[in-house]
Amino acid sequence: MTNIKDLAKMAGVSVTTVSRVLNNHPYVREEKRNAVLEAIRESNYQQNLNAVHLSKGRTQMIGVVLPFSDHPYFALLLKGIAKQALENNYKLVLFQTDYMESRELEALQMLKQKQIDSLIICSRACGWSVIQEYLQYGKIVLCEDANDKEVSSTFVNQYKILMEALEFLYKKGHQKIGYTIGRKTGPSSKFRALAYQDFLIRSHLPFHDEFIFDQCYYFEDGEKVMKEILNMKTPPTALIVTSDQVAAGIVIYCQKQGVKIPEELAIIGFHNEPIAKMMEISSVEIPLVDIGKNLFQQAISDDITKKEMFSHFIERTTV
Repeated sequence: MTNIKDLAKMAGVSVTTVSRVLNNHPYVREEKRNAVLEAIRESNYQQNLNAVHLSKGRTQMIGVVLPFSDHPYFALLLKGIAKQALENNYKLVLFQTDYMESRELEALQMLKQKQIDSLIICSRACGWSVIQEYLQYGKIVLCEDANDKEVSSTFVNQYKILMEALEFLYKKGHQKIGYTIGRKTGPSSKFRALAYQDFLIRSHLPFHDEFIFDQCYYFEDGEKVMKEILNMKTPPTALIVTSDQVAAGIVIYCQKQGVKIPEELAIIGFHNEPIAKMMEISSVEIPLVDIGKNLFQQAISDDITKKEMFSHFIERTTV
């Protein structure tokens, strides 16, 4: 295979000149640059990118860990990350984990082996102790409230968001309030659970474990939630649904079953996705694209920073 020395001989220039042309160095005479480019074309020379990355100490690739690629929440985060990657001449390596720790560890190993420059974890399966072991190998950025950890993060205040939604519904006269989540484990879910418990204690309301519905990610999960509710002797009168897709599924099923919204069941969704706007679902707008953009900027920065992003509630016809 042709190497740099061969190119230098073919072009009649020094190895240093060839290296400057390959790295787009501005200070190369035009005739020498053209001679090198002609030698590259004639020999069909291909750079050894691994060697280039090794010499530069960077791959210009960022890893992105997300559990699902087809979920609107993660798609919007990825949209923001990808936009910044394009503008900064970086490539993305996606790791879809389905919340499997083994797949997340594959991404962490790539960071350790210097195959990627840094790693953005949109939602993690591994515990903090595992993540902490890999901080020495490269930059790791988390999409969660990590103020107590030595790692960069971009987040929204999940405790505050849920508490405000609960208080809004309570002022509307609701005392039997439930909520849906993707999974009961994970940092965001823990903050939401704490907010729910504190709200019930503060309002002197009983705790109903059956009012918490997990494994709710997609449109079809809304039907699953409603089937459970319709079988309850004392069902909730309001639901906070942490996905507009699930909220839309609930609304459609209620319409089919003759359940009146919001008279019999009030609904607040999350993220203010297009489907919430189309179906007039009240929702908490979270700037997911902007969060994604900031996650990327943190990934290419040498500094450890924390960035809280802010949400706002949009009241429509479902409350």
